This record gives sequence, structure tokens and C-alpha cells, in this order.
Amino acid sequence: MKEAQPLGMRVMFHILADTLRPAMNLMMGKEWRNLEKLPKDSGFIVCPNHCTEIDPILVGQMLYSNGHPPHFLAKASLFKIPVVGKVLAGSLQIPVDRAGPTARRSLEVAQKVFENNGAIVIYPEGTLTRDPELWPMKGHTGAARLALQTGAPVIPVAHWGAQEVFPRYAKMVKIFPRKKVRMVIGDPVDLDEFRDRPIDKFLLDAATEKILDDITSLLAGLRGETPPTERWDPSQHNQTARGRQIDKDAGEQR
Repeated sequence: MKEAQPLGMRVMFHILADTLRPAMNLMMGKEWRNLEKLPKDSGFIVCPNHCTEIDPILVGQMLYSNGHPPHFLAKASLFKIPVVGKVLAGSLQIPVDRAGPTARRSLEVAQKVFENNGAIVIYPEGTLTRDPELWPMKGHTGAARLALQTGAPVIPVAHWGAQEVFPRYAKMVKIFPRKKVRMVIGDPVDLDEFRDRPIDKFLLDAATEKILDDITSLLAGLRGETPPTERWDPSQHNQTARGRQIDKDAGEQR
């Protein structure tokens, strides 16, 4: 049964939405497709492609406008910062510390989000894609792990056009001429073959690939293009897996 959303969480989301939504609507038009595929009676995991820093705002706006409070993974250290930490905690964002034992706390918050019919946004790529043509690259297993631990459905999402407003690693927004962002929601990823099995690296890698396949298929439809036959792997191109420094040797962004 869906629980009433905590007052603090509702207030936080209203403040954020009232601040960001008008600015985003001014900068770009939007076209959202297949909104009926968003689950109505349960929480879920959203897995979008990731090609520019403003992606989370766009996906968050789509979810919030359709009655699903968006929640993101955030570094646990951010929760210790005055004001910022209260905003994150108040809006039930998910604390993650790759260097510390916070997995249980993260899972508890995730379960609470799902009980409130919320959506947890996880980028399987972990960071902005390194693929030169902005196709989804080799992913990380966090979304697959959470889905298999909780039973929550995984909803693939693809969007295209935001990179024209704010190109990857850009320093300025390109407002004129006004751009349009198109976003499409897919059917839940079929992960049945991976459920009720021991969760190991092989299983998580296979489930992650299936999630990325669905995202890539949606993106190919939006772009009207054929994706590469082999997914981009940063480690095979001497690139870092995360962060703004892409080239391991030169430290240059490409």
C-alpha cells in the first residue's frame, strides 16, 4: 500500500520544482513519449542514458510532472554539508559511499522510496558516456543489483537533444535557437531469468547488459540511427571510468 509522502519530502520537491522547472521550460521544448508505461501503483527504478550534465534535471522533471518523486544516488559525504545535506535527506535521496559500508542504509532508504511510489534514477553508465557518438557505453551494476535485491521493476528511458543545449563537459548553456528534448519511456526490462539466483558478478554483468540493450534500442529509435555493434568500453581506450578527466595519460577531455 502506498504511504503518504513525508511532509518534509513534499516541501523539498515543491521548492526544487518551482525553482528549476520554469528555467528548463524557458530554455528548451520537450516531447515525452509513452508516459503510460510509468508504473502507477508501485515504486520503480529508472535507467536513462547519460550524455550531458543536465540529464538528471530533465529526467527528474519528467518524473515529478507525472506524479513520481525522483530520487538519485548521491555521495554520502554530501549529506554532511550544511543545508545541502538537509535538502538531500529531506527529499529522500540515496546516500552512497563507495569507500564505506553504507549499502544497508542505502537499501533501507530505497525501500522507503518504493513504498512512497517514488522512482530511483540510476545511470547504468555511472558517468557521462565516453562514446564519441554519445551512445550508451559499458555500464556498472548498481541498478541491476538494486532491482534484484528489491524486486522493483527497471524502466529504461532514452532522451536526445539535451546535448545541444548543454554539450558534454560544456561551460555555457546554448539557449538560442531554442532546442527540443525528446524523451521516450520503454517497457520494464525483463529480468526474470536473473531472479531467484545467487547474485554474483557474472549475473549482475549480464543483467546490466540487458538494461543497456533496452536503453540503446530506445535511443536508436529517437535518433533514427543504428548503434554500434560493440558497446564502448573506456578501459579499452585508455580512458578513466568516472569523472571529468577522460584520458588517463594526457588528462584531456575528448
